[in-house]
Parts: sequence; C-alpha cells; structure tokens
Amino acid sequence: MSTALASPTPPGQSAAQVEELRARIRQMQSTKLESRGIPTHPAIAELLPGGGLKQGAAYSVDRSAMLLMTLLAAPSAAGLWCAVVGVPEFGVEAAAQFGIDLERLVLIPHPGDQWLAVTAAVADVMGVVVTRPPARSSDSSVARLTARLRQNGTTLLVLGAWPQTEAMLSLSDTRWHGIGEGHGHLSAREATVTVSSRTAGRPRSARVWLPAADATVSRVTSASRPVAVPVPPLRVAG
Repeated sequence: MSTALASPTPPGQSAAQVEELRARIRQMQSTKLESRGIPTHPAIAELLPGGGLKQGAAYSVDRSAMLLMTLLAAPSAAGLWCAVVGVPEFGVEAAAQFGIDLERLVLIPHPGDQWLAVTAAVADVMGVVVTRPPARSSDSSVARLTARLRQNGTTLLVLGAWPQTEAMLSLSDTRWHGIGEGHGHLSAREATVTVSSRTAGRPRSARVWLPAADATVSRVTSASRPVAVPVPPLRVAG
C-alpha cells in the first residue's frame, strides 16, 4: 500500500472514494496473482484451482515420487529451474525419464536442521522448490516463507502436510497391471489423484496412469485400460 493511500483523506475527497480506490487496487493485485500460472501436466491441471500450479503458492503433495516428478516435469521442460530439498531418495534417472531437465535441477539431499533456511534461500532463485519438512514449523516461520514465495513468484511443493497450502494432492486406489496368473511383470499403474482445496469446494478426482505401459502419464480411459485376458486352466497330460 502506498503512502498516499495510508495518509489521511485529502480535502474534498470522501473516505468512500478512498475505500473504492483501495478495493480496485486489491482486485487488480488479486487478478494478477491468479493469472500467474506455471506449466502443469494436463492430466493434473484440470483438478487444481485455477487450472494449474500457480507462482507464489504452496502445495501439499502425497508422498509419491511419481506424482512429484509429474508435477516437476512440465515446468522443468518449459525452462524453470527446480530444486529438491531434503529428499535423498529422489532419483535422477527416473527424473530424466519423466522429462525433468537435469541441467536445471538442484538437489540438496541432506540440509539437516537448516532445511527451512535452505528452502527459503533456494526459493529466491528457483522457479519450483520441493521440500520435505522433518518437523513441524512455527507459524511465524511458515508466514515468512509464504511471503518469500509470493515475493519471488516461487512455487513450493511440500511432501506431507503443510499449512496455508493452495491445494492438497493425494493418491488412492492404486492398481498395478502386467501381472497374470503367476507370470508377467509390472508394466503400468493407475491411481486416483484427488485435489482438495479450501477455495474449490468439493475435492476433484481423476484416474491417472502413473505411469502407463509406455512410461507416460495420462488420464485413464476405457480405451486406454487393458482388457483382461483369461488364462486357460492347466490340464494334466497322460
């Protein structure tokens, strides 16, 4: 808020006019924030408030490596720098297969007790930051990090619960394909992705391949789901 708006009402200008001006400025700022989206995988985008991930917002993500990499792939491919803090099992080979640009990926696997300070520091220069809090943070620490994200336009993906999130993404009803009656190998996995948000009303869900048989991520349709082939019973010879 500028000094002029915070100062006493000028002569001849009513308090109502000043309040109207303030409301118009707040509306313009809100519209600007809501329009600052980043590339998001189409299988997930429609479930999120506003149709995709937003700059300056935080999201709580279920502890799924595939879901996390799906969220990172689109912004990384678009040229955004990404950082992963406190997730030592994050695999670079799997990340590359999901389309994450390793040349613009920074890994800080063991930040220790300084994880919050490290997360805040990399948020100053990265487009998307992933972090996994080892402990609950104070309300003041969360508020400072939230302000930093908004100031820099950085998107935060938190593995686990996190206050003041734009939305929460979770997985359920997972089903693997490829295993038959004692034969075959795992070739595809489908799961229900659910997005809950305090602004979107009811949670939104969709069945998604994570991944499909061709290692891609997409919505599950009747055409994409494999048809079960019955295995004939064995007969004893002789």
